[in-house]
Amino acid sequence: MYQTMKEKRFNIRVYGIVINDRNELLVSDEMIRGLQFTKFPGGGLEWGEGIRECLEREFKEELNQPIQVGDHFYTTDYFQQSAFLETDQLISIYFKVALQLPIQFEVKTKPFDFPDQLGNQMEVHRWVKLDELSENDFKWPVDKHVVAMLKAIYSGDSSNK
Repeated sequence: MYQTMKEKRFNIRVYGIVINDRNELLVSDEMIRGLQFTKFPGGGLEWGEGIRECLEREFKEELNQPIQVGDHFYTTDYFQQSAFLETDQLISIYFKVALQLPIQFEVKTKPFDFPDQLGNQMEVHRWVKLDELSENDFKWPVDKHVVAMLKAIYSGDSSNK
């Protein structure tokens, strides 16, 4: 008897950590298939591109914003299954990012402040003060881990930038 196995694959995601001069972190509030969550701006690596190119493309697509990709901050160093595809192992890569001025995107002040005409997929962006940042504000385990790292670095001391 011949059995087929679902192909297991890697899903590589690349995210930007943007902290402004007011010690605020840029976050992305999204809705996909009716599920709302907060995450870092960024997205999936496409075939044929490097990870920095991916991040530049994602910021252009999602925010219409040119960026300067800075230092590597963190890469997932444990097994994380994808929440959307059980056959995918998630590898998330985070970089520090600087926005090239002027800012090209609309900034919301409330979480999940989506336009009235809700669709199947929505995305808005807002700033969160680093001293008010909580792991519980983020849905995904790797983002929660990165938030804990950021809080340890920026815990009330702006000179740690």
